[in-house]
Amino acid sequence: MSQRSFGSPLIGRDDELGRLAALLERARNGSGQAVLVAGDAGVGKTRLLDEVAARASADGTTVVVGHCVDLGDVGLPYLPFTEILGVLAADGRYAEILAAHPVVDRLLGAAPDSSRDADARLRLFEGVAGLFADLATAAPLLLVLEDLHWADQSSRDLLRFLLSRGVLPRRLALLASYRADDLHRLHPLRPLLAELVRLPGVERLEVRRLADAEVVRLVRALEERPLADATVRDIVERAEGNAFYTEELVAAADADGIPTGLADLLLIRVEQLSETAQQVLRTAAVAGRRVGHDLLRDAAGLPEEELESALREAVGRRLLVAGDGETYAFRHALAREAVYGDLLPGQRSRLHGRYARLLAARGGGARTAAERAYHYRESHDLPGALTASVEAADHARRMGAPAEELRHLETALDLWPAVPCEARPGGEGLDPVALTLRASAAAVHSGDAHRAVSLTRAALAGTGQDADPELAARVRYTLAGNLMTVDNLAAAFAYSSEALAMIPAEPPSRTWVWAAATHVMAARQIGDDATALRVARQALAVAERIGATAARADLMISLARLEGGGRRTREGRDRLREARELARSAGDTPVEMRALFSLAIGCFESGELRECLPWLTEGLDRARRSGLLSSPHALEMRYLRLLVLYTLGQWDECVRVARADPAPGFAEGPVLYIALARGEQAVVARATALLGEPFDWMGTFVGGIALTDAAALRGDPEEAVARAREAVTALTDESGRAPHVTVRLAALALAAVADGAAAERRGDASADRRRDAAGELLELARGAAAGQGPEGQAWLARAEAEWSRAGSGPDPAAWEKALAAFGYGDVYEAARVRLRYAEALAAVGRSAEAEGQARAVRETAVALGAAPLRERADALLRRSARASVSPLTAREQEVLGLLALGRSNRQIGEELYITGKTASVHVSNILAKLGAASRTEAVAIAYREGLLSPEPTARG
Repeated sequence: MSQRSFGSPLIGRDDELGRLAALLERARNGSGQAVLVAGDAGVGKTRLLDEVAARASADGTTVVVGHCVDLGDVGLPYLPFTEILGVLAADGRYAEILAAHPVVDRLLGAAPDSSRDADARLRLFEGVAGLFADLATAAPLLLVLEDLHWADQSSRDLLRFLLSRGVLPRRLALLASYRADDLHRLHPLRPLLAELVRLPGVERLEVRRLADAEVVRLVRALEERPLADATVRDIVERAEGNAFYTEELVAAADADGIPTGLADLLLIRVEQLSETAQQVLRTAAVAGRRVGHDLLRDAAGLPEEELESALREAVGRRLLVAGDGETYAFRHALAREAVYGDLLPGQRSRLHGRYARLLAARGGGARTAAERAYHYRESHDLPGALTASVEAADHARRMGAPAEELRHLETALDLWPAVPCEARPGGEGLDPVALTLRASAAAVHSGDAHRAVSLTRAALAGTGQDADPELAARVRYTLAGNLMTVDNLAAAFAYSSEALAMIPAEPPSRTWVWAAATHVMAARQIGDDATALRVARQALAVAERIGATAARADLMISLARLEGGGRRTREGRDRLREARELARSAGDTPVEMRALFSLAIGCFESGELRECLPWLTEGLDRARRSGLLSSPHALEMRYLRLLVLYTLGQWDECVRVARADPAPGFAEGPVLYIALARGEQAVVARATALLGEPFDWMGTFVGGIALTDAAALRGDPEEAVARAREAVTALTDESGRAPHVTVRLAALALAAVADGAAAERRGDASADRRRDAAGELLELARGAAAGQGPEGQAWLARAEAEWSRAGSGPDPAAWEKALAAFGYGDVYEAARVRLRYAEALAAVGRSAEAEGQARAVRETAVALGAAPLRERADALLRRSARASVSPLTAREQEVLGLLALGRSNRQIGEELYITGKTASVHVSNILAKLGAASRTEAVAIAYREGLLSPEPTARG
């Protein structure tokens, strides 16, 4: 592959070149390598990559470059990869390899794929990976992706797929550059970079600014004639280590009064060109960073000879560089931006219109529809922009690029009312309601559930009284399905009811079956299981009769939860396996993922933690390869995978997986639980962030758990109870059903209440309020635990034991029962319960048993890295050791216990059947032995020295 020639020396990059050369060597001799090359605009990223590519090519490596392009908000799916394949396809040496991979024709537009988005995307990703692997087998391969900060979402997803497979194929290296200074806080590339740098085989290289001495060397190398020292110093000071800025300052050294702004500085070089060359440069700037020779010739309206002369002049002045396939590119994006920004509005509009018409005359293609949409919009040709936007959305859908499809459809919907009826595109499905429904589906596939709801509501608003009943029903059940993803359950049930009532069950239709399937889910969500079961059985029979395979699978998943023992039973999971196979045969990946999630959560709910991991692995692999990692079921599977690792005590693995596959919001909840258990900072802030707007059910679920537990751990019972109540209230559905997590929240809050009650005197107003709160929390726990599996029953056992501790004191039998309940596999919670059991044993004098339990807790805490839990176990062990050599007599120990309860000498005498005077003598002896000046100080010392249990049993 030909490389660009910049004509400028490469100075000050020995370290970077050495590092990249070593990486290429490792790729040639072992597994593939990837480097993310970061740096400010103009710092020299492209020049460095060009040098690396030239050296690699000289060593026999196949080098192919793909560029991301800044075309505003227009999505060009997989643009850098289509460019790479286009270059390869033009080279006969690779014809045999490319012919064996249909993905080439698909990406280049010769063979569109009309299958469902998820499957199309799966084949595309796998096909690209297989192609690159085969090319690297034939010869070492270097892929260079430039300007990743402009990449479309589909290209980012494909890059993630290629790099997250563990290792790149042998003899394949990938370099991707991006502008670090362009990445604002909400830039879509930021989360991807954070994810990629954690992967094996991926490194990050920061291209630093040049040192002053290196800028001097560059200045001297660029200008053959000697420059005055003062001029050189001025250039060095103003360039601030930026290589491109340095070159422009050197080029303008003869100008009177060099401008301070880079754009004005760049235009000095442009103004030094002939008028024809300036015209060509302005025309090229409207096309973008890169433009083909023929297209530029037609857009500029120049004879071939004049065009070539102008291009030669622009290349000679190092404003343009010649590339593969008779293309020309601006040497730097900053130069293109300066030229484009200098155009008058009328000039821009006319040139954009010219490009749009030229591209339309040349016919369709993978890329031209999106480009035409961009140029038509910029030229204010709204009918042309509408038609091209719809075509671009169609292409994005065929390519499995939902984010770009959504962008083009939203553009089309914005343009629709502004375009006269006679100028709008015609055809089936080309009306605002149908386009809006398509946009809502694309939003779901790209992970934007709230946007999907807004779009479907817009489709409903556009459905008039005379609308086709099937279309009206489809809009409503689609809206119901989207509302369920954002937990608006009552509204979802209302709309699914309307949808089902709009069309008859006979004659049978797929629309009715899907309306019924949606209604089943909505009814189950609001607790109307009777309706859900009745409709599901009826709809399943219809689906089987008409061969609606995907809907049949969806209904079987619902029935697996509604019938018999549900998905926790083997019978239920057998039905889910059958549903998974049906969904797969129908090519419906979202339904298949629902089945896989149901299989996994069924295992979890039955306490079979390890059995659910293979289902999660399969489901997430399917989601990843289908581009649906941000879909609702995929996010729940990502959370559940981390939750299983957390529950099994595999905390380091849980954190590693979360870092390797970062997920938004609630999905990283188990990592938050680990951070809390390990005593890390900022947990409360991270948990609170999950409670923001818009409301997210799982975010509130995770945040509620973390905030309640955090309050309990810091000894704030009022805050713990308040947090638990807030979470339960927010998570309770419209029918008043409390969520299953209520039992866990109640148990955590009860732990804080019991801690507070143990430290207070019995019988005061505060203790009374806490006993009332404890009773309320216990009732909540009991109500929520009904019908739950091992996890819910374990939390209920803990809640019962905490309630007992808050009232009458620690009960070893209750804690022994709770410990057994957590034996299903929750390592950390079992250890916390074991510590309570040890404390209860110590309180009743069973010191040896208590010490054994505390040592087991300590061992688990050390293995988990749970420092706060280890410290509590150590404190109990120290108290136990000190208690074994107590300076007090048995009678004095009894008196001390009553002192801790606030009893007077007379009351102590009455309870121990001794005189008040004798009790006074015992109290004096205790004060003397403990070195205390008062009764209160004596009690405090006794607690500190382990002579009293933190939870003394109440008497009387």
